[in-house]
Parts: sequence; C-alpha cells; structure tokens
Amino acid sequence: MASLAKDFFIGLSNNDFLNQSAKKFGARFGAERFVAGTVFDAIIPTIRQLNQKQISCTMDHLGEFVTDRSEAEHAKEKIMDMLHQIHEENLDCHVSIKLTQLGLDIEESFCIQNVEQILEVADACDVFVNIDMEKYTHYDSTLKILKLLRKNYPNVGTVIQTYLYDAEKDLSDLEDVRLRIVKGAYKEDSSVAYGSKDEIDKNFLKIAKKRLLGSAFTSIATHDHHIINELKKFIAEHQISTDNFEFQMLYGFRIDMQHQLVKEGYRFCTYIPFGEDWFGYFMRRLAERPQNLNLLVKDAFYTEDNKLKKQPVVIGTVVLTLLFCLGKRKKKG
Repeated sequence: MASLAKDFFIGLSNNDFLNQSAKKFGARFGAERFVAGTVFDAIIPTIRQLNQKQISCTMDHLGEFVTDRSEAEHAKEKIMDMLHQIHEENLDCHVSIKLTQLGLDIEESFCIQNVEQILEVADACDVFVNIDMEKYTHYDSTLKILKLLRKNYPNVGTVIQTYLYDAEKDLSDLEDVRLRIVKGAYKEDSSVAYGSKDEIDKNFLKIAKKRLLGSAFTSIATHDHHIINELKKFIAEHQISTDNFEFQMLYGFRIDMQHQLVKEGYRFCTYIPFGEDWFGYFMRRLAERPQNLNLLVKDAFYTEDNKLKKQPVVIGTVVLTLLFCLGKRKKKG
C-alpha cells in the first residue's frame, strides 16, 4: 500500500494541469499547514513568531526543473529580494535554493552566474545560503558547482542524502562545509542508493555521528524520533556542544517535538517552503516516505496530547479517502 500511495502522489505532483490550477487558488486542502504561503512578505510574521520561540528558519522559494531563462532569472530576483528583506527585518533566517530552479537544466554557466549573484547579495546581507540536493542526475554537477562557488563564497553549503552509497565518501570531501544531513526524498535506482528503511536509517546515523564529531556546523534533518533520541544520547556521551549543530524539520510537521527539542536546549531550525508552486512540493512530501502520510493523518485528526479533534482539517478527509481508494486498488490487484 505504501508503494501505491507513493506512486499516486508522485503522479499528482507531476500533473501539469493540477499544478497550474493550484497556482490560481493558493495553498488549499490542508497544504497551508505545510506551505507557509505564496509571497515572502506575508510569511514574515510567521518567521518572527518562530524566532520568538528560539526557532530559526530556512526559506525555500518553491520551484525546480526550470527550462526557461526568464523564469530562472525571475526566481533569482525573488531570492535576492528575500535576502534583502531578511537582513532589513533582522530575521533569524537563512535561504535554501535549488540549482534547477536557477537554470542548471538550461546551461551550467548560466546557473552558476545566477547563484553567484545570489551569493553576492547573501554575503552583503550576512545570510547563509544552502544548496538543496535534488535528483541523482544532478548530484555530481551540484557538488562540482559547490566546490567552484566556495573558492569565493564561504557562505554556501549543501545537503548530504544518506540513502546514497557515495554519501560517506563525499562527507569526507566536505568536512569543512556547513551541511544538512537528510535521508533523501527522491526515488533512486538501487545501483546508486539504498532502498530499505533500515539501511537508510543506519547510514543516516553513521554519517550524522561522524559529522557531529567534526568541527563544521551540521543540520540534522529528520522527523524520526528514534534517530533523534539515539543522537541525543551520542551527543551527551561525547559532550558535543550544541553550538556545532541543529535539529531541523519541515514546517508543519512534528510541531510538538520541535518545541520539545528547543525546551531541552537544542538549536532548532524549521524549513519553510513558500511560493505559487506549492502543489508539487505538497504531493512529494506525501509521497516521499510513508511516515509523512502517517504524520499528516495524525496532525489532521489528533491534538498534540493525542485527543481526537472535534473538527479535523479538510486534508484529513482527503487523506482517508485516498487511503480507502488505494486500499481498494490493492485488493483488486
């Protein structure tokens, strides 16, 4: 059933008609719980509220796989405007970008030029920029571009996806680079990536522990409380300073755990997506791991103290309907 659900949501995320239709209406059907909005100005109060709770943020202006130069340049301008606003508003916030949104699939030199302009503004505004890792087809080019950029811009880092076999090797090459450690969201071939949850979790812990023993700052991005609890024990045993790392989760997920980690004294960052291209992101969050669908159902129907909500949000009904349909499809198969 998990495989059916994943295929179903991936199919929705790639549907041009649904994506274009969604842009007209803004985040709806429960997506507003996980996509903060469509314009940065409207999200500033949300960032301030999180900052007041000692939670920092990283902003993702949604969009990827751009094949039009003007669209890539428009995305660049939006990101640079956001950097200026972060600086002017004195927000505890950095920025996450995707190279395919900035023209990687158009021309590599064009993409590099766009990112360099972003990093110039980020440097002037004293804001860190993280290059999100995308599909494996862009993996080598992303690392190559990062290495090139860091010759002139120390305020840029990237992501290590621990489901990739090469993750540990590349970790060594990036020991002085600020990194975000994730499991990995895309469906990759078994020739390049682990497929089972146990293998991915094991490699995540191995890489996270190795990074925590180093000196460069690390963002540990997971909603998995089993992994978080094991890492907390490791941190205590090795007396690792909380100044060297942060836990990170997606906006709208495991809110109670986010607040608990802050209360326990850990640094915490929320990854906040926004923009008109919200539909594909929302569907992929449901597709990438069965746990996310479980979290969505829990958040939709239950309060933080596990009591049934009197008026579940609309997405709850949608999710249950989809699960029912998928269940019927599985039985027919």
